Amino acid sequence: MDARGSVLWITINRPEKRNAINEGVIRQIREAVENAPLDPALHAIVLTGAGDKAFCAGADLGSNVQGGAFQIDYANPRHYVIDLFKALEECPLPVIARVNGHALAGGFGLVCACDMAVAADDVRFGTPESKIGVAPMMILGHMLRVLPRRKLLEMCITGEQFDAATMLELGVLNYVAPRPELDATLARLLANITNKSPTAIKLFKQGFHSMQDMSLRECFEYAQIMISIMASTDDASEGRASFREKRPARWASVAEENT
Repeated sequence: MDARGSVLWITINRPEKRNAINEGVIRQIREAVENAPLDPALHAIVLTGAGDKAFCAGADLGSNVQGGAFQIDYANPRHYVIDLFKALEECPLPVIARVNGHALAGGFGLVCACDMAVAADDVRFGTPESKIGVAPMMILGHMLRVLPRRKLLEMCITGEQFDAATMLELGVLNYVAPRPELDATLARLLANITNKSPTAIKLFKQGFHSMQDMSLRECFEYAQIMISIMASTDDASEGRASFREKRPARWASVAEENT
């Protein structure tokens, strides 16, 4: 993990294992995601993999597919993968997947769990679990919210892989770029995020994840409360002032970090 300006970069650094994830890696990612909002200088998170072969090839199966990611302690049913997905869901900072290589199985789940995703045009995506006699249950919750139903069923049942262009068309990716332009494309997206009100983004993410599971009537009631809260913040006052005065906003939440 390393902070680059106002962005925390989290890199899965196991290129010799195609950045496969195990319990230790998952816990490190989760801790970084949970701790990042405690640093007021950080406004976004990038999740990526080391090298250029794989973003993440999923769980590190080793020689025993019955263990690790496929086991749960029924006396303490809090699987570490689910703990990470909960942390990503609750993180108030935007989390962007930089998909530098193939994203398969749990790696594809990580892409779906992030708020946005930018990928190189030569990478592939898939859920090959059916080929080893299981199914992608751990990541299904996020996939159901990102992919169209029929394409999701095809992907999970057949285990076949799809290219970045298809994932862009399906809405899994925000941008696809030729590999040499991947970081420039990501930088443009990050610039468009980190120059906005950090307070507004945090409140919006809270509202976004809350409202997606509400009925429409519940959304109406919740929205009235949230917009009132947003409008009362220092950043909202500064935003209105900067609009009237035709100048760039000086966000209070950023100014406080620099004092």
